Amino acid sequence: MYLSRTRDLKMQLSKATPDCLAEISQWFDSEDSLKIWGGPAMQYPFDLQSLRRDTRIDELPSWLLMENNQLLGFGQYYLREGRCHLGRLVIAPEQRGRGLAKVLIQQLSRLGSQELQTCEVSLFVLAHNQVAHRCYLAMGFVEIQYPGPSMGIDNCLYMVAAADHISDTISQPSKGNETSGFLV
Repeated sequence: MYLSRTRDLKMQLSKATPDCLAEISQWFDSEDSLKIWGGPAMQYPFDLQSLRRDTRIDELPSWLLMENNQLLGFGQYYLREGRCHLGRLVIAPEQRGRGLAKVLIQQLSRLGSQELQTCEVSLFVLAHNQVAHRCYLAMGFVEIQYPGPSMGIDNCLYMVAAADHISDTISQPSKGNETSGFLV
């Protein structure tokens, strides 16, 4: 477990297991919301088996942001293009607007870049997901050209930040949807 203290809140990052998918699945009420989070390959409608397969939770380092045994958020990381790549970042709908996406990103970035021995963190975000895009910019992420082959996804932005420069300061909470980019 990894602890974070933010605004007098005690939060921990805990290893995710497939059991958490039942609760997380309730956070997506449309095909659009699921695919903004998980990417275009996510099956919709979905069941727990397809969600387990599509998230690759058994293969990728997957983490939960917890507070007092309450699930606040979920995220994954893996090595992509020599960077710690963050994906499937999501905050529980009733917890959005508290700045928790920043806490989740900070903790995953710190943990993932250490484990993967990288100096940079990356992620994808769809251009119309303005809340997530603003959050990433505020944390020090910048848009760059994706160095690999074309993703074939319209309006998909690739963002990177130095792992040791991701802001440790939680600013004013953002309003609205705190979901992020996706794994492909």
